[in-house]
Amino acid sequence: MALLMTMRRLSAYTVHGFRSAFRDWASERTTFTREICEAALAHIVKDKTEAAYHRGDLFEKRGELMATWAAFVAATRAEVIPFRRLR
Repeated sequence: MALLMTMRRLSAYTVHGFRSAFRDWASERTTFTREICEAALAHIVKDKTEAAYHRGDLFEKRGELMATWAAFVAATRAEVIPFRRLR
């Protein structure tokens, strides 16, 4: 929520792009399970039967995921992909 409020004060952008970038990175660059990644985004299990058996919060594993994400975004060496100018 703090990020959302900051983004609203600075511009018309939303935090959805940040969440989407995180989810793509987690899927493509890590070995964390889908369940851990979805829990990190506070997504709920919609299937009622599955949700009934899913009672843990994956807190420690989410912590590992977020520490890995923090190291990734704070890395001094970034991979920059230049865009081609459209004519």
